[in-house]
Amino acid sequence: MQISSVFIIANGLKKESMELSREIMEYLRAKGIAVSVVSTETDEDTLSVPVDTDLVITLGGDGTVLYAARAVSEMGIPILPVNLGTFGYITEVGKDEWKEAFEYFAEHGTNISRRLMLRISVYRQGHRVWHASALNEAVISSAGIAKVISLELSLDKTVAGSFRADGMIIATPTGSTGYSLAAGGPILDADMSAIIITPVCPFTLSNRPLVTSGRVVTLTVRKGQRTDLLLTADGQLFFPLEEEDTITVEKSRSRALLVKSLRRNFTEVIRDKLHWSGEMHA
Repeated sequence: MQISSVFIIANGLKKESMELSREIMEYLRAKGIAVSVVSTETDEDTLSVPVDTDLVITLGGDGTVLYAARAVSEMGIPILPVNLGTFGYITEVGKDEWKEAFEYFAEHGTNISRRLMLRISVYRQGHRVWHASALNEAVISSAGIAKVISLELSLDKTVAGSFRADGMIIATPTGSTGYSLAAGGPILDADMSAIIITPVCPFTLSNRPLVTSGRVVTLTVRKGQRTDLLLTADGQLFFPLEEEDTITVEKSRSRALLVKSLRRNFTEVIRDKLHWSGEMHA
């Protein structure tokens, strides 16, 4: 890989981020690589990444990676995610190993995980009124106090059924270790190309999580809701829904390109995060 320009996204809420960004800047500039840094304190900030950027480095946690992935989703720019806390499910690279991950990527360009992203659209009276991309998931839930919502689910053009639940999660394999997992969904290998549909506390016990390979997932807000509804993308973008709105979720043509750690893989991360010791604990 010929790397000439690097863009650093530092989580301004983490004290170490600016100190580490200065260290990385000095290292890269000594190699003749152009570097720019932006410090963010909210996931709602508008981020403009230069088109000539060869690599984005994120300093923070999983939330910072989600933010960056949406910003470069159609640009094909790899992201080196450096974790400043405990290892996240997405941010495998520790703050003491960013250099070796960078050097291996610069020399070989093979330590890349190509992650599925979602394309989300909301249609109201036949017109698209909102759209977004997501690396983890799209969630439809009550906007107020906990109340059951009612949705109709279709896969492609086939009606799969009506669901009454606290919410509905449409997740990627990357997002399978997030909210979907907490709601009882399965864990998928991060490099798979599949979509998980997970009801949140469904009113009917036969409503179970579903994994589909490549269909367009369509959810329609049914009439007679007893609460306001909210659509959330990656837990960072929000859009209020109305009755009879139609939400489509499908695979994006773009992938999130994440530079992988050389010291641990996806299995090791979930083993340690979920404390899979192999022994029974009382």
